[in-house]
Amino acid sequence: MSKKSRSKIWFLVHSWLALPIWFFVLIVCVTGTLAVVSREIMWLANPEMRANKPADDAQRMSFEQIQNTLAQQHPEMIPIAYFQPDGEYFALNVSITQPGGRSTLAYVNPYTGELQGYAPNFDFRRFTRALHGWWLVPSRAGYSWGWYLVSILGLPMLASLITGLVVYKRFWKGFFKPVLRVSQGARIFWGDLHRLSGIWSIWFIAVISITGTWFLIQALLADNHISISSYSPVTSVLSHASIPQSADGSPPPAISLDQAVAIAEQKVPGFDTTNILRPSNAYGTLTVSGNSWYPLMFQSLNIHPYTGEIVSSRLLSDRTSLEFVTESMRPLHTGDFGGLWVKLIWAFFGLVLSLMVLSGLLIWSKRTALATVAALKRTAREERRAGTVQ
Repeated sequence: MSKKSRSKIWFLVHSWLALPIWFFVLIVCVTGTLAVVSREIMWLANPEMRANKPADDAQRMSFEQIQNTLAQQHPEMIPIAYFQPDGEYFALNVSITQPGGRSTLAYVNPYTGELQGYAPNFDFRRFTRALHGWWLVPSRAGYSWGWYLVSILGLPMLASLITGLVVYKRFWKGFFKPVLRVSQGARIFWGDLHRLSGIWSIWFIAVISITGTWFLIQALLADNHISISSYSPVTSVLSHASIPQSADGSPPPAISLDQAVAIAEQKVPGFDTTNILRPSNAYGTLTVSGNSWYPLMFQSLNIHPYTGEIVSSRLLSDRTSLEFVTESMRPLHTGDFGGLWVKLIWAFFGLVLSLMVLSGLLIWSKRTALATVAALKRTAREERRAGTVQ
């Protein structure tokens, strides 16, 4: 065998060893697409997750009304927190403590206050996000190596975007004159599909690759105990002296959940309350969280449960410019910030990205397979020639 033939075979072996990497990238893209709409998929399969109206003109109940309804129908349960998923078609999620101390998540109809069912400990949404985000690798201390394995893909994805734009001259023509030849063979079809997918998802690839790279940086910072946050956690435990006492020495009635919501909305114009965490003990604060004009970032207020005083808060105005960028990364990556339509857009372009990776894989596989066959034939000819000479 000639030196050139040996080098070619070693190069082809090297190329085939990249096959698992291609499949890994494809699985990450597909699971990411599913993760975006995983809650909606569960909504289709599980009626208890739906916020069905009893009548067309039915109005959503307030948090206090839901709490009172649950207390009447299920006095044995203790509601701990209320969470409204992104989308009014979802039932309200209520974290409750059952008799015996077991905690679970319940689905409650926001129009009737009826308890419709319980969430499993590990569902389809958690599975897809765990598979996509950290490859189901458990974390013992810090971030798992699965997290690093997935998030590091942001770097080659960003590099592929840049090099693809450089290689594909005048790529913008694909927006105005898209070409997809379906009758000229598989290689041409998959090549056209690969280019078109890349062109139409340029913005999405940029968002996913940049936010994915941030997840890598986030893990590196956290595992090395480096913080870039300006937030200093404030204790949510109230002093004994701050709790007013009645004549008999008992604490006064606590403010209602609706009063807490009103306090938060008065403090933050345009505030939309989505989460409420009740005090865990007699000296704990009541936490109200939600969004305002900037949907990519949550704001929260810790409120004194007896006086209504705002003990501490974490608002948009408390963030630095750097935190505005870093805290926006996760919702930008998951599409979890603008309701159903944003999720559908993210899922669609996630599918386009998956098709782009698949078409690249098929093009690469066919080219490598043909080169392998040609190299083996060339080697066989050389061996026959050498045998004839001998």
